Amino acid sequence: MLKKFIPFLLLVAILQGCYVGKTLLYQKAGIYDYTIFKNNIVATDAPHILPTSAFYNQKSFPDNILPLAEKLKTTAFVVIKNDSLIFEKYWNEGSDSTISNSFSMAKSLVGLLIGFAIQDGYIKSVDQYACEFLPEFSHGCKKHIRIRDLLTMSSGLAWDESYVNPFGKTAKAYYGRNLYKQMTQLKVAQTPGYTFRYLSASTQILGLLLTKATGKSLSQYLSEKLWKPIGAEHQALWSVDRKGGNEKAYCCFNATARDYAKIGLFGLHEGNWKGKQLLSGEYIKQSFTPASNLSDKDGNSVDFYGYQWWILNYKNLKINMACGLYGQYIIMIPQKNVVIVRLGHKTSDQYIGNYNADVYSYIDAGLSLAE
Repeated sequence: MLKKFIPFLLLVAILQGCYVGKTLLYQKAGIYDYTIFKNNIVATDAPHILPTSAFYNQKSFPDNILPLAEKLKTTAFVVIKNDSLIFEKYWNEGSDSTISNSFSMAKSLVGLLIGFAIQDGYIKSVDQYACEFLPEFSHGCKKHIRIRDLLTMSSGLAWDESYVNPFGKTAKAYYGRNLYKQMTQLKVAQTPGYTFRYLSASTQILGLLLTKATGKSLSQYLSEKLWKPIGAEHQALWSVDRKGGNEKAYCCFNATARDYAKIGLFGLHEGNWKGKQLLSGEYIKQSFTPASNLSDKDGNSVDFYGYQWWILNYKNLKINMACGLYGQYIIMIPQKNVVIVRLGHKTSDQYIGNYNADVYSYIDAGLSLAE
């Protein structure tokens, strides 16, 4: 049925702007969309190969969870225990050298970069105002938006977080060619600093702010502060809105499962890598602390989100996570010294609390494999 309307929709797309045409052409985002975008390279050097445990791959992926993993087209599942690779499995086109889209896991990287920028003196604190870096935010209610509000998803900006509307703001950000213009033209819908509303725009503005503050692209800064220091095994790609443009900070970082696991190890050890404190442990702790001063949509105190990181209490374990569309996960379980990475094409349509139901199965699988 949709095919009958495509010529008409494409005409509308031409009138609306090329991003709508791309939305209609590709219809949905995918984990290999770096192939259709321009990308900046996140360089590495002196790769550090993850050590393998004496128990590496001695266990099989749990039979009771395997059907779900396959149904949801999992491409990679990696488990690290006590800093060693204890399990990895790849499906279909996935491999230990395959890079794929982080989707919103990139938000957690941006959260880390804010910490580095504070540590390096580019930003004074999370209580600085966005307008100190982006003059377009100097007017009206936007002048009250702090970096803290952007980090904790309480910016109050007018944004529709729809992933299916081809004419929506998120589609324009994903397929459009001028993120700076789009973000700086946004209006405020709610008073900043009071209510949690998950908005990709908040992270994108953090990305623009970081570029202004550091004078470097996100890719350059991440390479310098994290990718090279942790010895990423492969260079990563960060998709941009156009050649020489801005990174899609809220999504579209592309790396291998093993290198995503290294990000998890970095978080697990509170910014310490092999005895060297790369990022303030206090900042990492704050990143993993719920923004309990905020209210969620139901008026309850937020207990599930910090500085661009998700927080889950499950089976008496405090779990910190980076989460992305279609079930991309970096899962850190400090009490077990375990990191779990799951990548794939689909996620569960059902929710348990704030999370897609499949994440609980991946946690169970990872813990079982790490025993």
